[in-house]
Amino acid sequence: MARIKHVTITTHDVEKTAAFYKAAFDLKEVGKGIKGVYLSDGFINFAVLKYDEGGHFKLGIDHLGFQVDDVDAAIAKVKELGAKPLTPREVLSTDKDPSTPQYYFEFRCAGPDDQHIDISSVGWVGASDHKTS
Repeated sequence: MARIKHVTITTHDVEKTAAFYKAAFDLKEVGKGIKGVYLSDGFINFAVLKYDEGGHFKLGIDHLGFQVDDVDAAIAKVKELGAKPLTPREVLSTDKDPSTPQYYFEFRCAGPDDQHIDISSVGWVGASDHKTS
């Protein structure tokens, strides 16, 4: 089975966007690229690259999902950093059957480039369940 190696978003302002994700989710900068920076949570790398009109990168991705230990603290942090709430705080189903349609996020907001960000205290279907601390 293949493993997800990295996720990339493109932005008009690499420094601002990288600073948001480092502050909001405690990601570490692990490298610099020609067009941006590489962040990581220790499991998956997250590239934040400069959008280049006419280049081979498209602007943005649909959304990112972060698993956190404390959803309320994460919501407060992203709001403090300027994220726009897109949903109220959801209460997730305790039904863990992946064949049952359900939400896998407890809060959704829009980050500095309007990328949608899902925040949850539980993992998503198919992901290994690990604690973030």
